[in-house]
Amino acid sequence: MFRPPMNLLGKTTLSNGLELFREEIVAEQAASLGHHGRKAEAALAALRAWDAGERGKMTRQAVVEAASKAVWAYFVQRELCGLRDERQVIREMGIPPEVLNRLGAA
Repeated sequence: MFRPPMNLLGKTTLSNGLELFREEIVAEQAASLGHHGRKAEAALAALRAWDAGERGKMTRQAVVEAASKAVWAYFVQRELCGLRDERQVIREMGIPPEVLNRLGAA
């Protein structure tokens, strides 16, 4: 439940109450974007590690699937934040074509 700080309770108007709510939404969006970005990075790192010979219990197909799901969730969160161009993210994160093909993005 959202509650404004106690020092604002006496002067809260509809307009600044809505502004506080908007700020809370933006903060939650940023936190979620960071969370999904870290998950995507970890999943892509696991795929690179698998390809480098660090094979655990998962098959390569399962590792690629996990990376695809994590990248998809990150892209969805980016779009919800108004960030629609993934080209730079694809380059920076080194997202392989195999993962992008599963998203329909390549």
